[in-house]
Amino acid sequence: MTKWTTVVMGAALVLAPLAVVGQDSAKQDMKDAGHDTKQAAVKTGHAVKHGTVKAADATENGTKKATHATVHTTKRAAHATARGTTKAWDKTKNTTTGAVNGAKEGAKEPTPQH
Repeated sequence: MTKWTTVVMGAALVLAPLAVVGQDSAKQDMKDAGHDTKQAAVKTGHAVKHGTVKAADATENGTKKATHATVHTTKRAAHATARGTTKAWDKTKNTTTGAVNGAKEGAKEPTPQH
């Protein structure tokens, strides 16, 4: 064998274990990437859950607030309607009473003849 062949063969023997170590390193890198991806998915899932719970709570609170406001406004409107109805009834009663009394008075007085 020539001197160069010996050098090349020697280099191949020296570098062979490094190639195997390089393969293990790539394999470990893939495993690490898989674990990192899993962790990211878990964290994302937790964040989505937290956001969903927070949104549901806000919706519930908003619904309660709107319901309370609607009940309050409905009660005010009902009271106002009742007051308006009573007031209108009183005016109608007074007008009707006045018309009846006027008719009675008119019936008692004879109409002037020309």
